[in-house]
Amino acid sequence: MQIRLFNTLTRKVEDFNPIIPNHVGFYSCGPTVYHYAHLGNLRTMVHNDLLKRMFLANGFDVNHVMNITDVGHLTDEDNDSGEDKMEKGAARDHKSVWDIAQFYLDEFLRDADDLNIMRPTNMPRATEYIKEQIELIQELEKRGYTYEIPGDGIYYDTSKFADYGALTGGSLSGQKAGARVEYNDAKRNPTDFALWKYSPKDVKRQMEWDSPWGIGFPGWHTECCVMSMKLLGEHFDIHTGGEDLSRVHHTNEIAQSEPIVGKPWVHYWVHFSFLVDKSGDKMSKSKGEFLGMNAVRARNIEPIVYRYWIVLGHYQSQLAFSFEALESAEAGYKNIVRKVADLMNDNTQTATNQEQYDQWHNKILAPVSDNLKTAESLVVFQDLLKDKTVDNVTKLALVKFVDELLGLQFIEHAQKLHDLETQEAPESVKQMAQQRLEAKKSRDFATADALRNQIDESGWTVMDTVDGFKLVKKQ
Repeated sequence: MQIRLFNTLTRKVEDFNPIIPNHVGFYSCGPTVYHYAHLGNLRTMVHNDLLKRMFLANGFDVNHVMNITDVGHLTDEDNDSGEDKMEKGAARDHKSVWDIAQFYLDEFLRDADDLNIMRPTNMPRATEYIKEQIELIQELEKRGYTYEIPGDGIYYDTSKFADYGALTGGSLSGQKAGARVEYNDAKRNPTDFALWKYSPKDVKRQMEWDSPWGIGFPGWHTECCVMSMKLLGEHFDIHTGGEDLSRVHHTNEIAQSEPIVGKPWVHYWVHFSFLVDKSGDKMSKSKGEFLGMNAVRARNIEPIVYRYWIVLGHYQSQLAFSFEALESAEAGYKNIVRKVADLMNDNTQTATNQEQYDQWHNKILAPVSDNLKTAESLVVFQDLLKDKTVDNVTKLALVKFVDELLGLQFIEHAQKLHDLETQEAPESVKQMAQQRLEAKKSRDFATADALRNQIDESGWTVMDTVDGFKLVKKQ
């Protein structure tokens, strides 16, 4: 099936043509592990996972690299100034930088697992590639792309790269300091960025390294260049990230990489839109208070429901988060799980209808393959569940495919529901349910209600049926 994606570089939806047939290499910007990931970060990670699953469903081998930023990401990232986010996080938590890096990486991976996000092929850390970052800067220096700001660091001269800003349709002359808070007058151009920052003389950093230019640490934009080229090659298929990264971070990656490896360094640039709050502002950790997956768990909403809510949208459209929207998605998710559990109760069919399976498989896969239209695939899937001409065994096989494609774990949750509904209730609970039924027949509703409460407190739910009652174990 032909895959199509919106390429930020060309600003249009294009057919995907891999560098190596049936293989895709893609790099996604990962978390800066100085704090918990907020829901906006996790939306991006879910979209990366959906992209990967779409390629796998189309028969591709996928080499996915996602970096872990554990040094060099400054609080004023547009102006290469402020505190290193890792050092700031360590001071906040009263731990070493190395300890918080591991702690928040573990928390991020916990969130990713709960969201059923497949692990990347490689997850390199910036601190593991200091040598390679220094070597890249030295190569740029040899080619005349760098200059020094005494007491500050080594900077990239963006005026030397003719295509600077092409990713977002800009040019060097059109790039201004803009919203940057404290523009560094020592820069030759407003868009110049740090390649290597000198350690402050009056402050001892926990993370710093010796280099040809002095003790310091690499700039944030350099790590992705060296790690992607090391693990994917000098030319690879796809680079992804949040839409905010296209303007500066990814533009600066291109400026460092293409003078060395040539064009095109990356063939397709895919950017995911923001998750916004009720005011319409982008969710960001820099605001201080932010929502992470723990806020969802605290509401007794399963993380997979958040993934389902994301799948209902499109990666190029902003999503406005609210718990009301999430609760509505939860109801929709549970409704599908209920239908899948009902399919499991029917054992009359034994073989899959291959013709029907292939037909619906392709109908479900087509929208996702066309620029990740996941919501449209869900609509097709729900049409399948309603189609009475498709037997239940074939439907269940297609549910399994949808779980592989969209990662929504319908089978897993339906199995749990099925197991609860088929679990045998204790004799004491059965007796209370029978007494409740007799009380209802006698129109003694007070007694019936009291017995329902006792059954509920025992961990069971009693459901009225045509034949009497049904007992279901509570989750």
